[in-house]
Amino acid sequence: DAARPLSLILQPEAKILRDVTVRGRAADADGREQVSLIQLDPRTAKVLPSPFGDFNAILKTLPGVVSNNELTSTYNVRGGNYEENLLYVNGFEVYRPFLVTQAQQEGLSFVNPDLVQRVDFSTGGWQPRYGDKLSSVLDIQYKEPAAFAASGTASLVGGAAHVEARSANSRVSYLAGVRYKNAKYVFNALNQNQGQYNPTFYDAQAYVNVGLGNKDDLQKTSLGILGVLAHNDYRFAPVSGQVTFSTSTNQFTRLNVYYDGRERMQYDTYQSGLSLKHNFHPGLQIELLGSALLTREFEFRDVEAAYTFAEINRDPTSPDYNQTVRQRDIGSSFSHARNDLTARVFTAELRGRWNPGGDPLGAHALRWGVKTGREIIHDQLDEYSFADSADYVPDARRTRLAADLSLESQRTQGYVQHTWQVDSLKTLTYGLRGHYWSVNQQFVLSPRIQFAARSRRHPERSWKLAAGLYAQPPFYRELRNMAGQLNPELRAQKSLHFVVGRQVELQLMNRPFRLNTEAYYKYLTDVIPYEVDNVRLRYSATNQATAYAAGLETRLSGEFVKGVESWLSLSLLTTQEKGDTTATYDATTGQRTGYETLGYIRRPQDQRLTASIFFQDHLPTNPSVRGYVNLVFGTGLPFSPPGLPQFRGGAGSTPTYQRVDIGFSKVVSLRTTTKPHLYSLESLWLGLEILNILGANNVAGYSYLQDVNGRTYGVPSYLSQRVVNARVIARF
Repeated sequence: DAARPLSLILQPEAKILRDVTVRGRAADADGREQVSLIQLDPRTAKVLPSPFGDFNAILKTLPGVVSNNELTSTYNVRGGNYEENLLYVNGFEVYRPFLVTQAQQEGLSFVNPDLVQRVDFSTGGWQPRYGDKLSSVLDIQYKEPAAFAASGTASLVGGAAHVEARSANSRVSYLAGVRYKNAKYVFNALNQNQGQYNPTFYDAQAYVNVGLGNKDDLQKTSLGILGVLAHNDYRFAPVSGQVTFSTSTNQFTRLNVYYDGRERMQYDTYQSGLSLKHNFHPGLQIELLGSALLTREFEFRDVEAAYTFAEINRDPTSPDYNQTVRQRDIGSSFSHARNDLTARVFTAELRGRWNPGGDPLGAHALRWGVKTGREIIHDQLDEYSFADSADYVPDARRTRLAADLSLESQRTQGYVQHTWQVDSLKTLTYGLRGHYWSVNQQFVLSPRIQFAARSRRHPERSWKLAAGLYAQPPFYRELRNMAGQLNPELRAQKSLHFVVGRQVELQLMNRPFRLNTEAYYKYLTDVIPYEVDNVRLRYSATNQATAYAAGLETRLSGEFVKGVESWLSLSLLTTQEKGDTTATYDATTGQRTGYETLGYIRRPQDQRLTASIFFQDHLPTNPSVRGYVNLVFGTGLPFSPPGLPQFRGGAGSTPTYQRVDIGFSKVVSLRTTTKPHLYSLESLWLGLEILNILGANNVAGYSYLQDVNGRTYGVPSYLSQRVVNARVIARF
């Protein structure tokens, strides 16, 4: 009977279903589709053991990133130098100082780790929306806080404080931070040069976001305001120094130096930025950005040095072990500088994103942008130095570098790129970027393409490919040669990138891990050769060389200890260039006869093998007690006396760089209320760090001194020794 009711009784039964993996992406966070891209947790930078708690220290643990000097925030990527790296904070490009010659003179790096929300770091093959450099992109997004929070940090090497909050109507959020760097404590561990260090480094940053939309959609239109002030003043009055180094097998020389004079390096930076963003609808966003930079730098130095060379007894069985056997030679040197540089940079940019169909997570995304900028630089140079080993002082005017240089220029840039989500497993991004500079009147095009695909059968595996022609139009530093002259005809350096990578997500010890492996090749043309002196780059200001860089990198990251991420990185690299020139001399008269073009030689950043480990651990019964290890190892870098690139690496390399920093911390929870405010102390983070625990004698570079016989010695400049640091972080 069709009208008769039918009653069914279902019995419950439990079944174990197969694992289901759900993957998603935000409209502006397409990290999976980008080759050579690493996304970092900014909180790690606060616990990583390092001399100054610098944010960039975390980058030095990544594959392809090299820095053989813990005192500097600079880093080199895949055979390039630090001036080939791009840095963006909230879409604004950040510039580094011009006149810094030593790592000790550097102040605080731009990025304040207390303010960071997101970190994207690319070591090659990046998208067209990023600018025109050859080595890397660091893209930082500062926080837009949803509630009140604050912190204060104090340590033996400095301090910091920050505050963040949102207004009661949620329309305005603000973020502010101040930092102070007490470098004197670490500098006193530089046994090679003793004296009176008196550095003053501090900065202040603030970011405000104002929602201008209606109550239902405050961020439909928004205004972002970024302000930065940095003051860096390095003062040093050297007194004495001593260094023992090897001149041949089983022969050691000790250099004793006595100084008179002082040096000062000061640079003040002021940067501001405005960002006006409007969402016309979910698929169309337009943003207008404007920024201004003012930096004033000056270098003052008058330092006289008297030095002696002595032979050392290195027989450990002798009662005079490590004592002077014979005083051999004496000499003196003098260094003078009065350098003053002022730079102003103004930019305006219009950028947009359009998703056809109005869905920001749709299959297609089109990005474009146009940027114009004006640069005004005034540089006054007055410096000279000489070494005297025969009681003779040359005419200073013959060695003086004196110039009064000015440069005004206009840059225009633009890009367009299309990202196509072919399906749930494959993504293609391609586009074009253009750059015109008024000084050399050169227009360069930069086509770039990326492709990423996951295996349908094994979705935990993916392949990434990228290729592109990248260009770096010169900035002021590349234009100025070693004689203090500008070359306005200098062309953009170009680099053809090929990158292939494989990513595997795997389970080890029942915990998630990720293994990334990449191989790359870069062919460079119109290369501008340069020499490295500590952290100072001295360019030839001519496009006279070609070069290549090739390498293989791998990184394993995951929960080696449950609940905390650690990683290990390994990199292989070779990079060489040809086209450098060197002077030739008559063997009989010693007179210079001309110049010779060299074949392939090692580039200054040709570090063949680097390895790094960042490891975190905690007590199983008390996760608030943790330990940290930061290990960095790198083979030696090639070096040569100034003006003699043919000897770069021929007579050997610098010693291997090896450094281990360890740290321990304890978190003490103190919160007594659920509503945070300035007087509500949430927790205390108590930390103890032992930096360079192995006491390794790492070398930053070499200075060259002559004895009375005309023999030149490459005297190593050693870095910091073992230092203990204590830190306290109070969070509100």
